[in-house]
Amino acid sequence: MKNPAARPRSTGTEGGAISKNLSGVALAAFAPAVWGTTYVVTTELLPPGHPFFAGLLRALPAGLIVLAATRILPNGQWWWKASILGVLNIGLLNALLFVSAERLPGGVAATLAAAQPLIVAALAVGVLRERASGWRIGWGVAGMAGVGLVVIGPDAALDLVGVAAGLGSAASMALGLTLTKRWGRPTAADPVTFAGWQLAAGGLFLLPLTVLVEGAPPAIDGAAALGYLWLGLVGGLLAYVLWFRGIGTLPVTSVAVLVLLSPLVAAVLGAVLLGQTLGPVQRVGFVLSLAAIVAGQLPAPARATASSPITEGTSR
Repeated sequence: MKNPAARPRSTGTEGGAISKNLSGVALAAFAPAVWGTTYVVTTELLPPGHPFFAGLLRALPAGLIVLAATRILPNGQWWWKASILGVLNIGLLNALLFVSAERLPGGVAATLAAAQPLIVAALAVGVLRERASGWRIGWGVAGMAGVGLVVIGPDAALDLVGVAAGLGSAASMALGLTLTKRWGRPTAADPVTFAGWQLAAGGLFLLPLTVLVEGAPPAIDGAAALGYLWLGLVGGLLAYVLWFRGIGTLPVTSVAVLVLLSPLVAAVLGAVLLGQTLGPVQRVGFVLSLAAIVAGQLPAPARATASSPITEGTSR
């Protein structure tokens, strides 16, 4: 006779799934964490006044290296899909981001970029046909507010073109992330090849903009060469390989909230390497942003229903 109170033994499958998910989150989080080093690398190692050139060197050489090494090109509809994703995820994103950074204080630009999880939550409803989640939206607002507390200083000022560019960069990355999730990855392309296609497409998009806006490239000394190598190989190729891998294996809203790591890493590096201070308000914002990142990896709480253990058996 079966004991009705007996519970099935755990097979360890659930624990293995949790461990695999945490591993996927950690690998995907590497990308926005590395992107958070861009500010220090740009200000301390690179020649000033050439942000588009920095974006170009982050994308195009790495993309061309991958294409030369793998010799795998897009096929059929993936020519235009890879081009669109490369422009949204890399080319247009970097162009608008640099415009925003030039016209706004860094804190304002970073806060606008932190709106990306909210845009992804909206796009997930329209593009991926997911249900609207108050849990995701609420923590997205909390994360954006936390980033604002960390990085916005008393000298913050608004410029309409800069604000539009900042929101445009967030929207570009959000749409690129959502379409990457919807279209998936072709079976003929591994994560490295897939990242290479997009890096090459984004770099080719940035090439004419760089020439028109900045003209001739700057002189590159040893420090600048190290900076460009870091941006291209680590912040470009490696980061995007892990980022697109994370998009393919994790829920899109969980990946989106990881972008909040970028301004947090930038703030920490500014404090450690540049002597910048984090006051009490900034620390509160830091904790709030971290809470939003963690909450974004958790499933939304299930609503109580009429068949839940709480209500079941209460009436006879």
